[in-house]
This record gives sequence, C-alpha cells and structure tokens, in this order.
Amino acid sequence: MAVNERAEERRVGFQPDLVINQPSHYCPGCHYGILTRILAEVIEELGIAGDTIGVSAVGCSIFTHVYMDIDFIDALHGRAPEVASGVKAAHFGKKIVFTLQGDGDLAAIGMGDFINAIARGEHLTTIFLNNANYGTTGGQMAPTTIIGQKSTTTPAGRKPEVEGYPIHVAELIASMQGLVYSARCAVNTVKNTRRTKKAITKALRIQMEGRGYSFVEVLSACPAGWKLSPLDSLKWIEENQMREFPLGVFKDETGEAADS
Repeated sequence: MAVNERAEERRVGFQPDLVINQPSHYCPGCHYGILTRILAEVIEELGIAGDTIGVSAVGCSIFTHVYMDIDFIDALHGRAPEVASGVKAAHFGKKIVFTLQGDGDLAAIGMGDFINAIARGEHLTTIFLNNANYGTTGGQMAPTTIIGQKSTTTPAGRKPEVEGYPIHVAELIASMQGLVYSARCAVNTVKNTRRTKKAITKALRIQMEGRGYSFVEVLSACPAGWKLSPLDSLKWIEENQMREFPLGVFKDETGEAADS
C-alpha cells in the first residue's frame, strides 16, 4: 500500500488529539459533541492549542472542558464574556480566548454581558449554540424558542402576544461597531458542518489578527428537549429552525471573499 493510501486509511475515524476520549454526558443526537470536535480540529489546525483558553457557563456547554484538552474556565450563568474579558486582559491580550454558550445562557441572563463585551470592542470569539430551548433544565422556553414551538413552559406553543418573539442574535449584533464578524451556521448536514468549521476558523483567525470581536451562531439539535428522535431533530432544524433563523453571514469587515 502506498504511503498516501495508508495516511488516508488512518484518516478514516480520525479523532483530533485535543479530544479527550471518554463516555459522553450529552444526550443522543445532541450537537454539542460535534461542536467540540470542530473546535478541537480548528484549534489544532491553527496551531494555537497552547495559547487558547475556553470559557463556558451554565448550560450544556459547561461539560466541554471534560472533552477538550485545552485550558478551560467555567463561569457563572451568563458571565462568560466578562470572565473572558478578564482572562484576555490578564494575559495582556496574548492568548486566544473564546466563549462557548447556549441560548439561555447568552441570550437571556447573559445578554447584557455579551452586548457590552462587543461594545467595548473586545478581541474575543463567541460560539453560540442555538437549540431553541433550555436543554439542561428540561426543555423550557428560551429567548430563541420559535413561534408555535412547544416546550415545558409553552405546552400549547409559543405565542408572540404572550411570550414575545424569538431573538435573532446574529442579526441583532451585526450593527455594533465592536463586531467584525457575525455568522449563523448549522451542523445538520455534512455540507453545513464544513461551512461551520470554516466560519469558526475565520472567527478565531480574526481574533488572532487582533481585529475585534467575532461571533458564530450554530443551530443545534436538542432531541431530548424537543421530544424528537435524533433523525427527526435534523429534519426539524431544516423545516423549522432555518426558516426562523436563516443561515448566512450578517457582518464581515475582513474584506475577504465570502465562504463557499
């Protein structure tokens, strides 16, 4: 067998060195595991493992440090951007610092912290997982729960006249001067997963180059909270989430060509 053929054979089932191989806390079909792998791959490929610090907060993201072999800090609920700001300053801006947050953590209790970190023009990156409910605590309505979606606190479906409208975070922050890049992606298909990896790579590069705040929202499945099978959850993302939260780039001040 040729050398390149053996290399390709080893690539099948490839696991990044930064991923810690142990049983998962995540529910079957949850996309947090996919995002952990993508982050590990990107950090390895950029060669920044020794200079990267992750900050997670209350929610499913709080388990990430268990599976990724980089420095991690668990913040109080919603406070990841503030902790990340402190970490960045403590290292005189020389470390790559990202937050990994869910919709309840970032878009509810943590919205003020997040918005003000962008307003300060912090050189940080936020990876935001939008699974349209409070996945950790039993599937209650979140700021991103879509109209008509049933949850444990909206059993008849979310009604705008009662619970208000879902928050579109990627679009909301696109007008802010401290933000360089805002994109929304998904990992429900191979094609979308590749685009997500490109977006996260770009977001971290923006920080490495000292340009400003970068943000990537990822539509992610929560089969347990949605009361759907993993396969049906993929269909639900495409037929429901993507209609409410269209994929795309909402701000890009890098001047680079759009990702394909």
